[in-house]
Amino acid sequence: MTLHSKLLASTAALMIAGAGAAWADGHATHPETGEPLASEQSFSYSIIDDFPSIDPQLVEDVEGSSVARDLFEGLMVENAAGEAVPGVAESFEVSDDGMTYTFTLRENAVWSNGDPVVAGDFVYGLQRAADPETASPYSWYVEVMGVLNAAAVVAGEMPVEELGISAPDDRTVVYQIDAPRPYFPQMTTFPTTFPANRAAVEAGGEDYTSPENFVSNGAYVLSEYVPGEKLTRVRNEMYWDNENTIIDEVTALIINDSNQALTRYLAGELDLVMDVPAGQFPRLSEEYPDEALSFPSSCSYYYLINHTDSGNPALQNADVREALSLAIDRGVIVDNILAGGQKEAYTFTHWAVAGWETPDIDIANMTQEERNAKAQELIAGAGYGTDGEPLTVEILYNTSDSHRSIAVAIGQMWKQTLGVETELANQEWATYLDTRSEQNYQVARAGWCADYNEPSTYLDLFNSASSYNDGKFVNEEIDALLTEAKTAEDAMPIYQQIEQIASEETAILPIYHYASVRMKDENLANWPTENFLQNWYSKDLYITAGE
Repeated sequence: MTLHSKLLASTAALMIAGAGAAWADGHATHPETGEPLASEQSFSYSIIDDFPSIDPQLVEDVEGSSVARDLFEGLMVENAAGEAVPGVAESFEVSDDGMTYTFTLRENAVWSNGDPVVAGDFVYGLQRAADPETASPYSWYVEVMGVLNAAAVVAGEMPVEELGISAPDDRTVVYQIDAPRPYFPQMTTFPTTFPANRAAVEAGGEDYTSPENFVSNGAYVLSEYVPGEKLTRVRNEMYWDNENTIIDEVTALIINDSNQALTRYLAGELDLVMDVPAGQFPRLSEEYPDEALSFPSSCSYYYLINHTDSGNPALQNADVREALSLAIDRGVIVDNILAGGQKEAYTFTHWAVAGWETPDIDIANMTQEERNAKAQELIAGAGYGTDGEPLTVEILYNTSDSHRSIAVAIGQMWKQTLGVETELANQEWATYLDTRSEQNYQVARAGWCADYNEPSTYLDLFNSASSYNDGKFVNEEIDALLTEAKTAEDAMPIYQQIEQIASEETAILPIYHYASVRMKDENLANWPTENFLQNWYSKDLYITAGE
């Protein structure tokens, strides 16, 4: 995916029912922890790029997903530890064969316009995501879930009504899947599966996501959206658990310059910085030990290679691709450039995924001197490099100081080790996504954040049919293994084999596994640092009174 103020006026004071909290006198306490709460419950955070969409069925990035989780609620949500817990569904049952899930909806869930949330809204939402006419960039997710007939529906070979989801009555949602998936309930926490209010979608048309037309069922409603500047959501008074929601207002400020965002945070204008400038974490953690955070995050940073005829012809040679990968000194990148707890990556799947054991990859066992020597041998054997045909490679990246710093460093490594020249191409987020998807690049910076805590959330991108296989890498053996893994009793050895093949073919250039590096006001409480997917919900946060 992913993939995010004190100066803002707060909304009207909130009255929390029960637990002895009293907001009117300014001395409220948290109903569970007893902590004194600030009278103003609003916070703002910075993100680098604007949102391609906040429509759940069209969301494709990390920050858009964060907004969607505030505005909408799925059958299940995640707690602070990343575990799936009831959302709109108060309970569910699984059939003996593990292939039918029956969710029972809570009676008091309503949309922000007062309409009841019914099972048909979930059916419509998923059908909308799978419908080719919607052109959802995440329609493939319905297939990954294993929903019955998903592939045929997404391909336009079956009507959406044949999708394996139904509503026997207003409070019952039934999913039929093609194979047992113990992690299936967690997959329903993802925005693609969220309900949609058909009347609002059809009435709003292209303007469905504008504040005046948007109808949502989550803890917040859309208040204001200024493209390229900010997006604000405020408390949804119709939300079924509104009385236990504390934060009144949340604003995402779009600040392309991470240094500027940090400056504004230190000046007290922001409560949270999602993207700390590269290399500054050591200093910040020393100066602000209670505010600088670093913890594992479920994202992998890599370089895509355009494997199609529109790419650089030299990159069709597997030896050239391997040489470029070997010559990247990942230790320099994570220790000197980023310095925020990131880990070197030689495979795609993040090391911290549940149950995952990274396979033994040759490149990971070499010293950098050994990697460089082999890289020089390979590039020379392919006829390029210092004593061969000149080679120039273009690196595409989206606007970010960190992305540029990494691209510059890798360009220097390729030149010094291989004699390969680089050209840098910078584009804004939406344009960059289009350029990648159209294969109008040679090498492109990419980051993938897990949609659920299982290796296939990464490895499915190697599928030749995946809409997010923007390098158009094709390997029939990997395709077959991915199909086999979906019904395997133990898929982990298969996943490891896929990583081995992808490494041998240099399908991508893995660079590092993310750590979430944040600056967070110490009064912004309950941030879910233990949630590996970093799926956060504003309804679970609160602002303490401080000292």
